[in-house]
Amino acid sequence: MPWLRMLVASAVSTVLVGTAAVTTVAAPDRRGVQDRVHTAGRVKDAGDVLQYSWPGVYFEGRVRGTGVGVVLDDPAADYDVQVDGATVATLVTPGRTTHWVRGLREGVHTVRLVKRNDTPWSTSAFGGFVAAPGGAVLARPAARSRQIEFIGDSLTAGYGNLSASRDCDGEQLKRATNADVSYGALTARRLRADYQINAYSGQGMVRNYNGGSPEVNYRTFYDRALLNVPGDVWQNPGTWRPRLVVVHLGTNDFSTPVNPGEPWTDESLAAAYRSAYSGFLAKLRQRYGPAATILAAGTGPFAGHVEHVVQERTAAGDRGVRHWPLDATGLDHTGCHWHYSARDHRLLADRLTAFLADLPIRW
Repeated sequence: MPWLRMLVASAVSTVLVGTAAVTTVAAPDRRGVQDRVHTAGRVKDAGDVLQYSWPGVYFEGRVRGTGVGVVLDDPAADYDVQVDGATVATLVTPGRTTHWVRGLREGVHTVRLVKRNDTPWSTSAFGGFVAAPGGAVLARPAARSRQIEFIGDSLTAGYGNLSASRDCDGEQLKRATNADVSYGALTARRLRADYQINAYSGQGMVRNYNGGSPEVNYRTFYDRALLNVPGDVWQNPGTWRPRLVVVHLGTNDFSTPVNPGEPWTDESLAAAYRSAYSGFLAKLRQRYGPAATILAAGTGPFAGHVEHVVQERTAAGDRGVRHWPLDATGLDHTGCHWHYSARDHRLLADRLTAFLADLPIRW
Protein backbone atom coordinates (compact mmCIF):
# COMPACT_ATOMS: atom_id res chain seq x y z
CA MET A 1 0.00 0.00 0.00
CA PRO A 2 1.37 3.48 -0.87
CA TRP A 3 1.10 4.67 2.73
CA LEU A 4 2.87 7.98 2.35
CA ARG A 5 0.74 8.98 -0.62
CA MET A 6 -2.61 8.24 0.94
CA LEU A 7 -4.59 11.33 1.88
CA VAL A 8 -7.25 10.93 4.54
CA ALA A 9 -9.59 13.80 5.31
CA SER A 10 -10.05 14.46 9.01
CA ALA A 11 -13.17 16.55 8.77
CA VAL A 12 -14.37 16.25 5.19
CA SER A 13 -17.45 14.33 4.15
CA THR A 14 -19.31 13.72 0.95
CA VAL A 15 -22.21 15.13 -1.05
CA LEU A 16 -23.53 13.90 -4.38
CA VAL A 17 -25.42 15.35 -7.28
CA GLY A 18 -28.42 13.26 -8.21
CA THR A 19 -32.12 13.26 -8.76
CA ALA A 20 -33.89 16.27 -7.31
CA ALA A 21 -36.22 15.74 -4.39
CA VAL A 22 -39.78 17.00 -4.56
CA THR A 23 -40.78 19.15 -1.60
CA THR A 24 -44.33 18.47 -0.48
CA VAL A 25 -46.28 18.64 2.71
CA ALA A 26 -46.40 15.10 4.07
CA ALA A 27 -46.49 13.91 7.64
CA PRO A 28 -44.93 10.64 8.76
CA ASP A 29 -46.95 8.00 10.57
CA ARG A 30 -47.76 9.47 13.98
CA ARG A 31 -47.38 6.12 15.67
CA GLY A 32 -43.68 6.99 15.80
CA VAL A 33 -40.95 6.85 13.22
CA GLN A 34 -38.90 4.27 15.07
CA ASP A 35 -41.91 1.98 15.41
CA ARG A 36 -42.51 1.95 11.64
CA VAL A 37 -39.00 1.36 10.27
CA HIS A 38 -36.20 -1.09 10.84
CA THR A 39 -32.73 0.29 11.47
CA ALA A 40 -29.61 -1.10 13.09
CA GLY A 41 -27.78 2.23 13.09
CA ARG A 42 -26.95 4.52 15.95
CA VAL A 43 -29.99 6.80 15.99
CA LYS A 44 -31.55 9.11 18.57
CA ASP A 45 -35.33 9.33 18.79
CA ALA A 46 -36.21 13.02 18.70
CA GLY A 47 -39.96 12.56 18.47
CA ASP A 48 -41.02 13.13 14.88
CA VAL A 49 -37.55 12.34 13.52
CA LEU A 50 -34.63 10.01 14.10
CA GLN A 51 -31.26 11.77 14.30
CA TYR A 52 -27.89 10.25 13.38
CA SER A 53 -24.38 11.03 12.11
CA TRP A 54 -22.43 7.89 11.17
CA PRO A 55 -22.09 6.81 7.51
CA GLY A 56 -24.03 3.90 6.11
CA VAL A 57 -27.02 4.27 8.46
CA TYR A 58 -30.03 2.70 6.76
CA PHE A 59 -33.78 2.57 7.28
CA GLU A 60 -36.06 -0.13 5.90
CA GLY A 61 -39.84 -0.12 5.61
CA ARG A 62 -42.83 -1.66 3.88
CA VAL A 63 -45.61 0.18 2.10
CA ARG A 64 -48.73 -0.76 0.21
CA GLY A 65 -49.76 1.31 -2.78
CA THR A 66 -48.38 3.03 -5.86
CA GLY A 67 -45.95 5.46 -4.23
CA VAL A 68 -43.80 6.16 -1.19
CA GLY A 69 -42.42 9.37 0.25
CA VAL A 70 -39.13 9.70 2.12
CA VAL A 71 -39.14 12.44 4.76
CA LEU A 72 -35.70 13.98 5.35
CA ASP A 73 -34.04 17.00 6.90
CA ASP A 74 -30.36 16.91 5.95
CA PRO A 75 -28.30 19.74 4.45
CA ALA A 76 -25.04 17.80 4.33
CA ALA A 77 -25.35 14.08 3.58
CA ASP A 78 -26.44 12.10 0.53
CA TYR A 79 -28.67 9.07 0.18
CA ASP A 80 -29.71 6.24 -2.05
CA VAL A 81 -33.39 5.31 -2.15
CA GLN A 82 -34.03 1.66 -2.98
CA VAL A 83 -37.41 0.12 -3.75
CA ASP A 84 -37.79 -3.65 -4.00
CA GLY A 85 -34.01 -4.01 -4.04
CA ALA A 86 -33.27 -1.53 -6.84
CA THR A 87 -31.85 1.98 -6.44
CA VAL A 88 -34.43 4.42 -7.80
CA ALA A 89 -32.90 7.74 -6.71
CA THR A 90 -29.76 9.34 -5.31
CA LEU A 91 -30.56 12.36 -3.13
CA VAL A 92 -27.92 15.05 -2.91
CA THR A 93 -27.89 17.12 0.29
CA PRO A 94 -31.67 17.00 0.16
CA GLY A 95 -32.34 19.54 2.90
CA ARG A 96 -35.82 19.52 4.41
CA THR A 97 -38.04 17.68 2.00
CA THR A 98 -40.21 14.71 1.16
CA HIS A 99 -38.90 12.84 -1.85
CA TRP A 100 -41.59 10.88 -3.66
CA VAL A 101 -41.20 7.70 -5.65
CA ARG A 102 -44.34 7.33 -7.73
CA GLY A 103 -45.66 5.03 -10.40
CA LEU A 104 -45.13 1.78 -8.52
CA ARG A 105 -47.34 -1.15 -9.33
CA GLU A 106 -50.22 -1.57 -6.91
CA GLY A 107 -49.17 -3.86 -4.08
CA VAL A 108 -46.69 -4.22 -1.24
CA HIS A 109 -43.18 -2.81 -1.65
CA THR A 110 -40.02 -2.72 0.41
CA VAL A 111 -38.21 0.59 0.66
CA ARG A 112 -34.70 1.26 1.95
CA LEU A 113 -32.97 4.58 2.57
CA VAL A 114 -29.20 4.56 3.14
CA LYS A 115 -26.83 7.39 4.04
CA ARG A 116 -23.91 7.27 1.63
CA ASN A 117 -21.26 9.38 3.29
CA ASP A 118 -19.67 10.58 6.50
CA THR A 119 -20.74 14.05 7.64
CA PRO A 120 -19.42 14.23 11.20
CA TRP A 121 -19.93 17.98 11.52
CA SER A 122 -23.68 17.70 10.88
CA THR A 123 -26.74 15.97 12.30
CA SER A 124 -29.01 14.12 9.89
CA ALA A 125 -32.74 13.64 10.50
CA PHE A 126 -35.14 11.09 9.01
CA GLY A 127 -38.87 11.58 9.41
CA GLY A 128 -40.07 8.21 8.17
CA PHE A 129 -41.75 6.80 5.08
CA VAL A 130 -45.22 7.91 3.97
CA ALA A 131 -47.59 6.23 1.56
CA ALA A 132 -49.21 7.79 -1.49
CA PRO A 133 -52.96 8.47 -1.25
CA GLY A 134 -54.88 5.22 -0.99
CA GLY A 135 -51.88 3.33 0.33
CA ALA A 136 -50.53 2.59 3.78
CA VAL A 137 -47.28 2.17 5.69
CA LEU A 138 -47.16 -1.42 6.91
CA ALA A 139 -45.41 -3.09 9.82
CA ARG A 140 -41.66 -2.69 9.67
CA PRO A 141 -39.48 -5.51 8.31
CA ALA A 142 -38.07 -7.93 10.84
CA ALA A 143 -34.56 -7.44 12.11
CA ARG A 144 -31.95 -9.89 10.83
CA SER A 145 -30.70 -12.49 13.26
CA ARG A 146 -27.04 -11.64 12.59
CA GLN A 147 -25.37 -8.34 13.50
CA ILE A 148 -21.91 -7.00 12.60
CA GLU A 149 -20.25 -3.78 13.72
CA PHE A 150 -17.51 -2.25 11.57
CA ILE A 151 -15.16 0.22 13.25
CA GLY A 152 -12.70 2.24 11.21
CA ASP A 153 -11.67 5.33 9.32
CA SER A 154 -12.10 6.51 5.72
CA LEU A 155 -11.12 3.10 4.33
CA THR A 156 -14.10 1.59 6.13
CA ALA A 157 -16.41 4.52 5.28
CA GLY A 158 -15.93 4.00 1.53
CA TYR A 159 -14.14 7.31 1.02
CA GLY A 160 -14.02 8.16 -2.70
CA ASN A 161 -14.66 4.56 -3.68
CA LEU A 162 -16.71 5.41 -6.79
CA SER A 163 -14.16 7.83 -8.22
CA ALA A 164 -12.68 7.26 -11.66
CA SER A 165 -9.51 9.06 -10.60
CA ARG A 166 -7.25 9.35 -7.56
CA ASP A 167 -7.23 13.12 -8.07
CA CYS A 168 -10.38 14.52 -6.49
CA ASP A 169 -11.32 17.98 -5.37
CA GLY A 170 -13.74 18.42 -2.49
CA GLU A 171 -16.87 18.26 -4.61
CA GLN A 172 -15.69 15.25 -6.56
CA LEU A 173 -14.89 13.46 -3.32
CA LYS A 174 -18.35 14.21 -1.96
CA ARG A 175 -19.95 12.75 -5.05
CA ALA A 176 -17.77 9.63 -5.14
CA THR A 177 -18.23 8.20 -1.63
CA ASN A 178 -20.73 5.45 -0.93
CA ALA A 179 -20.61 3.47 2.32
CA ASP A 180 -23.30 1.16 0.96
CA VAL A 181 -20.76 -0.45 -1.38
CA SER A 182 -17.93 -0.56 1.17
CA TYR A 183 -16.38 -3.88 2.16
CA GLY A 184 -18.33 -3.83 5.42
CA ALA A 185 -21.74 -3.35 3.85
CA LEU A 186 -20.98 -5.92 1.15
CA THR A 187 -19.78 -8.49 3.68
CA ALA A 188 -22.82 -7.98 5.90
CA ARG A 189 -25.24 -8.41 3.02
CA ARG A 190 -23.50 -11.60 1.93
CA LEU A 191 -23.91 -12.93 5.46
CA ARG A 192 -27.50 -11.63 5.69
CA ALA A 193 -26.59 -9.52 8.69
CA ASP A 194 -27.64 -6.14 10.02
CA TYR A 195 -24.68 -3.85 10.47
CA GLN A 196 -23.27 -0.57 11.68
CA ILE A 197 -20.45 1.28 9.92
CA ASN A 198 -18.97 3.38 12.71
CA ALA A 199 -16.23 4.95 10.61
CA TYR A 200 -14.73 8.44 10.83
CA SER A 201 -12.41 9.68 8.10
CA GLY A 202 -8.99 10.86 9.18
CA GLN A 203 -9.18 9.56 12.73
CA GLY A 204 -6.66 7.19 14.28
CA MET A 205 -6.44 5.17 17.45
CA VAL A 206 -4.11 7.74 19.03
CA ARG A 207 -2.88 9.92 16.13
CA ASN A 208 -4.93 11.36 13.30
CA TYR A 209 -3.84 11.78 9.71
CA ASN A 210 -0.64 13.84 9.50
CA GLY A 211 -0.94 14.69 13.20
CA GLY A 212 -4.09 16.77 12.75
CA SER A 213 -6.49 17.68 15.60
CA PRO A 214 -4.27 16.16 18.30
CA GLU A 215 -6.82 16.93 21.02
CA VAL A 216 -9.10 14.15 19.71
CA ASN A 217 -8.87 10.73 18.08
CA TYR A 218 -11.29 8.01 17.02
CA ARG A 219 -11.88 6.91 20.60
CA THR A 220 -13.16 10.42 21.42
CA PHE A 221 -16.15 9.86 19.14
CA TYR A 222 -16.82 6.14 19.32
CA ASP A 223 -19.52 6.27 21.99
CA ARG A 224 -21.56 8.98 20.26
CA ALA A 225 -24.67 8.85 18.12
CA LEU A 226 -24.29 12.52 17.10
CA LEU A 227 -20.65 13.11 16.26
CA ASN A 228 -20.81 16.90 16.41
CA VAL A 229 -22.31 16.97 19.92
CA PRO A 230 -19.56 16.85 22.56
CA GLY A 231 -20.40 14.44 25.33
CA ASP A 232 -23.19 12.75 23.41
CA VAL A 233 -23.59 9.06 24.22
CA TRP A 234 -25.61 6.65 22.10
CA GLN A 235 -28.16 4.74 24.14
CA ASN A 236 -28.27 1.18 22.91
CA PRO A 237 -31.97 0.23 22.91
CA GLY A 238 -30.95 -3.28 23.89
CA THR A 239 -31.40 -4.66 20.39
CA TRP A 240 -27.80 -4.11 19.25
CA ARG A 241 -25.84 -7.20 20.29
CA PRO A 242 -23.32 -7.91 17.51
CA ARG A 243 -21.64 -11.29 17.54
CA LEU A 244 -18.91 -9.93 15.24
CA VAL A 245 -17.01 -6.66 15.59
CA VAL A 246 -14.39 -5.75 12.97
CA VAL A 247 -11.82 -3.09 13.92
CA HIS A 248 -9.72 -1.51 11.14
CA LEU A 249 -7.83 1.39 12.72
CA GLY A 250 -4.19 2.35 12.29
CA THR A 251 -3.80 3.78 8.80
CA ASN A 252 -3.96 7.37 10.04
CA ASP A 253 -1.69 6.68 13.01
CA PHE A 254 1.17 5.48 10.81
CA SER A 255 0.65 6.53 7.16
CA THR A 256 2.54 9.83 7.53
CA PRO A 257 5.85 10.58 9.28
CA VAL A 258 5.73 12.23 12.69
CA ASN A 259 5.99 16.00 12.17
CA PRO A 260 8.25 18.35 14.11
CA GLY A 261 6.36 19.53 17.16
CA GLU A 262 4.25 16.40 17.55
CA PRO A 263 4.61 14.71 20.95
CA TRP A 264 5.74 11.43 19.43
CA THR A 265 8.78 9.49 18.45
CA ASP A 266 8.30 6.45 16.27
CA GLU A 267 8.80 4.27 19.34
CA SER A 268 6.46 6.18 21.65
CA LEU A 269 3.75 6.30 18.97
CA ALA A 270 3.93 2.54 18.50
CA ALA A 271 3.77 1.95 22.26
CA ALA A 272 0.82 4.33 22.70
CA TYR A 273 -1.00 2.73 19.79
CA ARG A 274 -0.61 -0.76 21.20
CA SER A 275 -1.72 0.35 24.66
CA ALA A 276 -4.78 2.22 23.36
CA TYR A 277 -5.68 -0.62 21.03
CA SER A 278 -5.58 -3.13 23.86
CA GLY A 279 -7.76 -0.89 26.01
CA PHE A 280 -10.22 -0.39 23.16
CA LEU A 281 -10.55 -4.14 22.63
CA ALA A 282 -11.12 -4.56 26.36
CA LYS A 283 -13.89 -1.97 26.16
CA LEU A 284 -15.54 -3.83 23.28
CA ARG A 285 -15.31 -7.10 25.18
CA GLN A 286 -16.96 -5.55 28.23
CA ARG A 287 -19.67 -3.99 26.10
CA TYR A 288 -20.59 -6.99 23.97
CA GLY A 289 -19.75 -9.87 26.26
CA PRO A 290 -17.82 -13.11 25.87
CA ALA A 291 -19.90 -14.42 22.96
CA ALA A 292 -18.76 -11.70 20.53
CA THR A 293 -15.89 -12.35 18.15
CA ILE A 294 -13.65 -9.29 17.82
CA LEU A 295 -11.65 -9.22 14.61
CA ALA A 296 -8.67 -6.85 14.57
CA ALA A 297 -7.53 -6.01 11.04
CA GLY A 298 -3.83 -5.41 10.52
CA THR A 299 -2.08 -4.33 7.34
CA GLY A 300 0.91 -2.27 6.25
CA PRO A 301 3.04 -0.65 8.95
CA PHE A 302 0.62 -1.38 11.80
CA ALA A 303 -0.02 -5.07 11.09
CA GLY A 304 2.66 -6.19 13.55
CA HIS A 305 1.30 -3.96 16.30
CA VAL A 306 -2.22 -5.34 15.87
CA GLU A 307 -0.97 -8.91 15.89
CA HIS A 308 1.04 -8.19 19.05
CA VAL A 309 -2.04 -6.82 20.84
CA VAL A 310 -4.16 -9.79 19.79
CA GLN A 311 -1.51 -12.23 21.01
CA GLU A 312 -1.33 -10.47 24.38
CA ARG A 313 -5.10 -10.55 24.83
CA THR A 314 -5.29 -14.19 23.77
CA ALA A 315 -2.56 -15.08 26.25
CA ALA A 316 -4.57 -13.26 28.93
CA GLY A 317 -7.53 -15.56 28.27
CA ASP A 318 -9.63 -13.73 25.67
CA ARG A 319 -10.02 -16.41 23.00
CA GLY A 320 -12.63 -14.42 21.12
CA VAL A 321 -10.14 -11.85 19.77
CA ARG A 322 -8.70 -12.72 16.37
CA HIS A 323 -6.20 -11.08 14.02
CA TRP A 324 -7.22 -10.55 10.40
CA PRO A 325 -4.05 -10.03 8.33
CA LEU A 326 -5.74 -7.89 5.70
CA ASP A 327 -4.35 -8.95 2.33
CA ALA A 328 -3.83 -5.91 0.13
CA THR A 329 -2.51 -7.94 -2.81
CA GLY A 330 -4.04 -6.82 -6.09
CA LEU A 331 -5.80 -3.74 -4.73
CA ASP A 332 -5.57 -0.82 -7.14
CA HIS A 333 -6.24 2.06 -4.67
CA THR A 334 -7.83 4.12 -7.44
CA GLY A 335 -10.39 5.74 -5.16
CA CYS A 336 -9.95 9.39 -4.25
CA HIS A 337 -6.52 10.11 -2.78
CA TRP A 338 -5.32 6.51 -3.07
CA HIS A 339 -8.21 5.00 -1.17
CA TYR A 340 -9.87 1.68 -1.90
CA SER A 341 -11.83 1.63 -5.15
CA ALA A 342 -15.21 -0.05 -5.46
CA ARG A 343 -13.36 -3.02 -6.98
CA ASP A 344 -11.02 -3.08 -3.97
CA HIS A 345 -13.99 -3.12 -1.60
CA ARG A 346 -15.46 -6.09 -3.45
CA LEU A 347 -12.14 -7.95 -3.23
CA LEU A 348 -11.85 -7.20 0.48
CA ALA A 349 -15.42 -8.38 1.04
CA ASP A 350 -14.51 -11.62 -0.75
CA ARG A 351 -11.43 -12.07 1.45
CA LEU A 352 -13.17 -11.12 4.68
CA THR A 353 -16.12 -13.41 3.99
CA ALA A 354 -13.76 -16.30 3.30
CA PHE A 355 -11.78 -15.57 6.47
CA LEU A 356 -14.94 -15.46 8.58
CA ALA A 357 -16.08 -18.82 7.23
CA ASP A 358 -13.27 -20.48 9.19
CA LEU A 359 -14.07 -18.76 12.49
CA PRO A 360 -16.34 -20.33 15.13
CA ILE A 361 -18.66 -17.32 15.31
CA ARG A 362 -21.65 -18.02 17.52
CA TRP A 363 -24.28 -16.24 15.49
